[in-house]
Amino acid sequence: MNSFVGIDLGSRTTEIIQIVDRKVQHSEIFETGHDPLPRVKESLTRFENSLVVATGYGRHLVSANVGAHRVTEIKACAKGTHHLFPSCRTVLDMGGQDSKLIFMDDKGTVVDFEMNDRCAAGTGKFLEFMAQTFSMDIEKFIQTALAASDYVTISSMCTVFAESEVISLITSGKSKEEIALGLHVSIATRLHAMIAKIPLEEDFLFVGGGAKNDCLHALLEDKLRRTIKRPEEPQMVVALGAALIASTY
Repeated sequence: MNSFVGIDLGSRTTEIIQIVDRKVQHSEIFETGHDPLPRVKESLTRFENSLVVATGYGRHLVSANVGAHRVTEIKACAKGTHHLFPSCRTVLDMGGQDSKLIFMDDKGTVVDFEMNDRCAAGTGKFLEFMAQTFSMDIEKFIQTALAASDYVTISSMCTVFAESEVISLITSGKSKEEIALGLHVSIATRLHAMIAKIPLEEDFLFVGGGAKNDCLHALLEDKLRRTIKRPEEPQMVVALGAALIASTY
């Protein structure tokens, strides 16, 4: 049996996928935490004689400790996207610490990309931090935003200044729903500015942990005036791509 494993060790979560004959046989996701190696090694004991490719922020850590090959998450994301949606040429990958806009050819090869990794604004971490300001988990924060009928404009995209602005808005009597939606709008506006720089092909895909945010997805569709596709498991696309790349070695 030809078994191939992809590991996407990200800043917030780690995804592991095993494929056999280009079909997923096993997948798992867990919080990366401060020491993900024991969990990664434990998971790999299930996949003896498998070829492993690591990607994500922790790919060098995994490669050095379990002997895996490594690829960039940009290449892995493109590979996973092309496998799931062969007609897709552009994909937005929103993770915990960065957002990437990737352009591919008809073979799933990366042609170009844009990346926001200089600050938390435009990433999942920003929204998670803001949710903590409301003493909510991210799921409740998203639902709070979706319940709003209007939103408050957030002027600061710096996480520290935005927190101060949010606290000020709360004390001034603004509703949590309007503030939560305003924070989502600020992220969507920032992402839209990155996307709007280039002409989009018909099939545009949204992946990563950010793609699970229904409010953000709806706001981006509204700003772009187009349907944005999401895979069933958006967080697993990069790990899938790594496993598919493993199968080519």
